[in-house]
Amino acid sequence: MVEAVQNAGVVVTGAGGGIGAALARRFAAEGARVVVNDLDAGKAEAVAGEIGGIAVPGDASATVAEARDALGGTIDVYCANAGLASGGSEAAGEEVWARAWDVNVMAHVRAAEELLPAWLERGSGRFVSTVSAAGLLTMIGAAPYSVTKHGAYAFAEWLSLTYRHRGIKVHAICPQGVRTDMLAGAGSAGDLVLQPTAIEPESVADALFKGMAEDRFLILPHPEVAGYYQARAAHPDRWLTNMNHIQRTWEETR
Repeated sequence: MVEAVQNAGVVVTGAGGGIGAALARRFAAEGARVVVNDLDAGKAEAVAGEIGGIAVPGDASATVAEARDALGGTIDVYCANAGLASGGSEAAGEEVWARAWDVNVMAHVRAAEELLPAWLERGSGRFVSTVSAAGLLTMIGAAPYSVTKHGAYAFAEWLSLTYRHRGIKVHAICPQGVRTDMLAGAGSAGDLVLQPTAIEPESVADALFKGMAEDRFLILPHPEVAGYYQARAAHPDRWLTNMNHIQRTWEETR
């Protein structure tokens, strides 16, 4: 159990299903007061009704003020979970790149901008960023997703190194495949790379709570990602050659 979660005011964006819903359920089960945010109002209300939470539907970029009011004026934990799995290459189109950047990175920046003044004043606050192993490694067939998830990871890392001495705790969750609608929509690339080791959303929530209890920044629901990340740093050309092999395999099966 993470004692700081008891009666805490928690916001989870993109919580109408998948990882977000699993996080919302787990926080509620641990005694937190949970705001469930999702673009789909019906899904947000369904999950909120199930866990005794509060539904605040709408764009994750503009949910902090309303969520704070719903929680009585204080947000203790903010889970920046909403994300966009944009596939494609450099030619995906500027509107695709812009939307991926807005949802996967700038929504986190905007939330932090609103949350940090109060957190820094009181000397505590917890920011949870659902990134992806793609933010540490990369994902074939999905340039906008890979690049913006690298950005999400970099921003979480920056928050942690900048404010940890002032009581701000930051966690970056970086799973590989998770059995959600996002994975189902990943197409043949997801089938090749992610499906074989895919886990349930509840396993991601378990990994987060274990990481919070151990006060760890980097949360790896797939432990093998640590080895891949080390190999990428130690032998980048070898790693790129191996990834290119996966790319060619994918191209041959399309």
